[in-house]
Amino acid sequence: MPLQSKRTSHNRKINQRETIPRILIVCEGERTEPDYFSAFRVTNAVIRGRGMNTLSLVHEAMRIRDLGGNFKQVWCVFDLDSFPEKNFDEAVRFAESENIKVAYSNEAFELWYVLHFDYLQSASNREQYKETLTKHLKKKYLKSDPDIYELLISRQSVAIANAKRLLNDLHPPHFTHAEKKPSTTVHELIIELNRLKSTQRS
Repeated sequence: MPLQSKRTSHNRKINQRETIPRILIVCEGERTEPDYFSAFRVTNAVIRGRGMNTLSLVHEAMRIRDLGGNFKQVWCVFDLDSFPEKNFDEAVRFAESENIKVAYSNEAFELWYVLHFDYLQSASNREQYKETLTKHLKKKYLKSDPDIYELLISRQSVAIANAKRLLNDLHPPHFTHAEKKPSTTVHELIIELNRLKSTQRS
């Protein structure tokens, strides 16, 4: 390839990265969620795992955002787990007041994985989700499984539909986020990552 053509191609890629809106994703988990979201390979996604929970995580996302980086969107990813419901709801409200979007799971991130296979109408805990995933994956589910994205990608549209159904049909609108068991808004982040990924291909 001529030198000029190589430069043109390189400059086109740089310009493309600059025009794709940057997105910051700050996760409660240090490995599981960051590894999963990284597998989407969105060029302008900055993904951080912090080992913090609820309100502390929102403050950390604000800190990173305020350092600069020209982020078009900022997301926090956290679970209810065993944390007080009051803290969970407060964190969601505070994030929204700071224009930070929340991809939460009530009560564990593995709910999002399970929704690729099942529509759940009753709450389960993390261990029960793991057992369900082991059954569907036909191998022991491991949080650190580097192949989880590839194992689930073919059923992602099913998970999105099930997550929407949980939020829209199962729970009364007056319920707080913590009261909506089970529920997740992870699909909203997934939809956005897929949109950004399609943009960087065009």
